[in-house]
Amino acid sequence: MEETSLCTEVSTDTQSCQTLREIDDEKTALEDQNGIHDGNKHEGRREFVAPAIGMEFESYDDAYNYYNCYAREVGFSVRVKNSWFKRNSREKYGAVLCCSSQGFKRVKDVNHLRKETRTGCPAMIRMRLLDSKRWRMLEVTLEHNHLLGSKGFKSSKMMAARTKRKIQTNSESDMQPVRLYRALVIDAGGYETSNLVQTKVRTSCDRPDHLNLRKGDTQAIYNYFCRMQLTNPNFFYLMDLNDEGCLRNVFWMDARSRATSSYFSDVLFLDNTCLSNKYEIPLVSFVGINHHGQSVLLGCGMLAGETMDSYNWLFKAWLTCTSGQSPQTIITDTCKVLKSVVADVFPKSHHRFSLSHIMRKVPEKLGGLRNYDAIRKALLKGVYETLKPCDFDAAWGFMIQHFGVGDNEWLRSLYEDRAMWAPVCVKDTVFLGMATARPGETLNAFFDKYVHKQTPLKEFLDKYELALQKKHKEEATADSNSRSSSPELKTRCAFELQVSKVYTPEIFKKFQFEVEEMYSCFSTTQIHIDGPVMIFLVKERVLSEGNRREVRDYEVLYNRVAAEVCCICSCFNFYGYLCRHALSVLNFNGIEEIPSKYILSRWKKDYKRLFIPNHGLSTTDAGERVQRFNQLYRSALQVVQEGVISLDHYKVALRAFEESLDRVHDVGGKHK
Repeated sequence: MEETSLCTEVSTDTQSCQTLREIDDEKTALEDQNGIHDGNKHEGRREFVAPAIGMEFESYDDAYNYYNCYAREVGFSVRVKNSWFKRNSREKYGAVLCCSSQGFKRVKDVNHLRKETRTGCPAMIRMRLLDSKRWRMLEVTLEHNHLLGSKGFKSSKMMAARTKRKIQTNSESDMQPVRLYRALVIDAGGYETSNLVQTKVRTSCDRPDHLNLRKGDTQAIYNYFCRMQLTNPNFFYLMDLNDEGCLRNVFWMDARSRATSSYFSDVLFLDNTCLSNKYEIPLVSFVGINHHGQSVLLGCGMLAGETMDSYNWLFKAWLTCTSGQSPQTIITDTCKVLKSVVADVFPKSHHRFSLSHIMRKVPEKLGGLRNYDAIRKALLKGVYETLKPCDFDAAWGFMIQHFGVGDNEWLRSLYEDRAMWAPVCVKDTVFLGMATARPGETLNAFFDKYVHKQTPLKEFLDKYELALQKKHKEEATADSNSRSSSPELKTRCAFELQVSKVYTPEIFKKFQFEVEEMYSCFSTTQIHIDGPVMIFLVKERVLSEGNRREVRDYEVLYNRVAAEVCCICSCFNFYGYLCRHALSVLNFNGIEEIPSKYILSRWKKDYKRLFIPNHGLSTTDAGERVQRFNQLYRSALQVVQEGVISLDHYKVALRAFEESLDRVHDVGGKHK
């Protein structure tokens, strides 16, 4: 392919940020005349993310538009230094944009009547067209060697010339089409399998298209990401810019979270409390649960708003980072937008609403009703004490009719969506401890006690590190305790002894409680048989309101041939271990060991050592490199976590690393 260098080709078809800014300025001036002024109104819109290696754009015009808008904000003019075209098709495939002060005039071009204005400024960007038809920045220099100004520049005026009239015509409309482009920063190994595709959206006053941040916050985010990626190459982040180059959405996942997501992303909780409650930082967190029952962070994001486009971008960013590994179950707040987006992005996942979030809203939604206490009591009884859908429907109907709340929109909406949250309707869903199917259980925010409504972003970035360090220390301590201590047995039940040898202490304590409560199950009776399947009725004395004891019946299905047991309370799906009723049936049938299918590997002490990723290597070289990197990183991280326990552990781990590195070098030498 022959390269032909051409100079200074500027597109005038791209929508101009300069013209948009002029419209904003005119609007602001009009508001000032009417006594309406908000000094911070346009502050977020005028802050640009600096160019960075790895940014991608849908077209050359988008890239030029972005760099020109950035230049205007900083205070310099842009010119096209070089462009490269394919010989046959004349398609542009490379370009260098630079500061207008770059280089010096040639001697023969010097006009002795005019002073030399160029200073040999090094500021520039070099970009190239990829096979995906996107333009990526390959080289960036931000430093200038001259003073930067704020006057209008030729490059901005050229770009605005043909679009100003069109934009002014549409400026009175509340909504106008905007073309998006994505800023993708490639992480270690050249991972570039992003599925974030170009979309068309419409912006209006109720659909924000940029993050509402303080001055300097955007640059603080970018600086933090760059610092993290320098210190840890496996740190991953994506930044989404709007048509003006302003930051709209952002996603990131630190190296530990990336490793953790391979183990514990089977059940995912999306915490959007900060975003929905209008915190200063519109934070969204992906949270899982580890083998100690502790919450673990699996990624973070900040969104411009609770829109389908923002959530769609966020979920696809998470999938990009996790190599397309979808969770079995994803739990969110009750939100129509999320319901639609999750179904689209995670079609194979079970989407459920958080019951604890619903119960938390009861005082707000029903507190003003007459007989609130009685209504709340009836609601809790129907939600937590019914075991069959027909019983739930009957309890709900009684509450609606008895208290005359049939016209309450919130209750009507909840009942319509009952298949998404009611315990009796989601028994087939795997929650692994994140179900909150019992009264008083909650899903706590990962950054609880670290973030409040007025926490500024820069303070959050500092607290983010503290929160992660605290959580990592807690997990390391729990890992150490799992290896060094033996749990105390409280019964002579063989089930308790069996599980005590493999489960982590925290999970074992929860299972141990079920073993102890087997003694409250005073009657186990076979009531039906159908071939190998038998149905048992287990009677249990439970503590009810007013410290009174009442008897409840639980049906348990048992298949001796298939070694399967299933209780109507669905404890195994909700919490990941068998309930007292199922254990009573196994014991009744003379079974002394719990079937292996009910001893989940994810609760075991050595789960992370035994874990094998459930996704194969990519068919591309880049994909294989990333997969290998991630697997090696996870393995090395386990050695690091073990090595910090004591000085002896540290010495052994360090020696192992040195020996491994020598052996890897030997392999490299043989291949030369």
